[in-house]
Amino acid sequence: MSAAYIMTDDDRWDAVLRRDRALDGRFVTGVLTTGIYCRPSCAARHPKRENVRFFEDGAAARETGLRACKRCLPDEVARDEGAVLAAIAAIKESEEPLALADLADRTGYSPTHFQRVFTRHTGLSPAAYARALREERARQALSEGGRVTDAIYDAGFSGPSRFYENMEGRMGMTASAWVNGGKGVTIHWAVVPTSLGDMLVAATDKGVCRLSFAEGREALEGRFPAADLIEGGDEFSALLEQVVAAVEAPTQGFDHIPIDVKGTAFQEAVWRELRKIPAGETRSYADIAAAVGKPGAVRAAGSANGANNVAVLIPCHRVVRSDGTLGGYAYGLPIKEELLKRETIK
Repeated sequence: MSAAYIMTDDDRWDAVLRRDRALDGRFVTGVLTTGIYCRPSCAARHPKRENVRFFEDGAAARETGLRACKRCLPDEVARDEGAVLAAIAAIKESEEPLALADLADRTGYSPTHFQRVFTRHTGLSPAAYARALREERARQALSEGGRVTDAIYDAGFSGPSRFYENMEGRMGMTASAWVNGGKGVTIHWAVVPTSLGDMLVAATDKGVCRLSFAEGREALEGRFPAADLIEGGDEFSALLEQVVAAVEAPTQGFDHIPIDVKGTAFQEAVWRELRKIPAGETRSYADIAAAVGKPGAVRAAGSANGANNVAVLIPCHRVVRSDGTLGGYAYGLPIKEELLKRETIK
């Protein structure tokens, strides 16, 4: 349910019962007996269903004589989104880290309230968002070539020591390796036929770093043009056998298979939760967001789910929409449907 216009009133009512913050701003709930309208996430006691009418926005509700709830302030949603977008623009444009108080002052909020608003919309605090942005800029700058020191400063780090402190254990290789397109890093890989189609499996010495369908060597070369890509290999063959078995019979579990993935702190938290979902079960994006302690970051959880580089082993196929429909999948819904079907067979 990515937009209100495809939602039914039953969908909207379910969102109200869940107090789903992710749908704030998508519609408002009018309560005819009290004469007010609220956000879907309003903390007030739920009205009776027969007394509720849904509206596209506050303006539509006001046209019928309803007034805004003084508890949840539904008309502030647009202001919140505008404040977050303004803060993101300021973070991107600034050459120096911006203090929370400075960002809050720019948007007219108190620091504490702005932190809550920003985190609810993005899944990250302003400081964590800025760090993730610097890391992404560093990765990009280093992969394009040039001097390591220049890339560090251009990415917004105050110096090399802060760069290595922030990036330690997150990039999977040294900065010099990134600047040379993965030079010095060995990645074993293979494309193997499976009942789901041709599958690419690639691994560093730490674990599987890529598992995908309908991809080949070109996909690895695009990310690591100077890495030592070795097709096959005796040690890799044993790992490859385990991966294929996990895909063909996913009910057996695959926690024993090592993986080597890196992302932002929020992405990695989402991926850990995905690995906790038992075979044969599914979770909604809202469930995942709540599990990582960010119940309002449903869209951010969806983005983190889509950023998963290791299909099946990080089972993003076990995440479905709140209404029970499959939602999307990077490798096509038939593969997602088949994986879920296999996992229900004991």
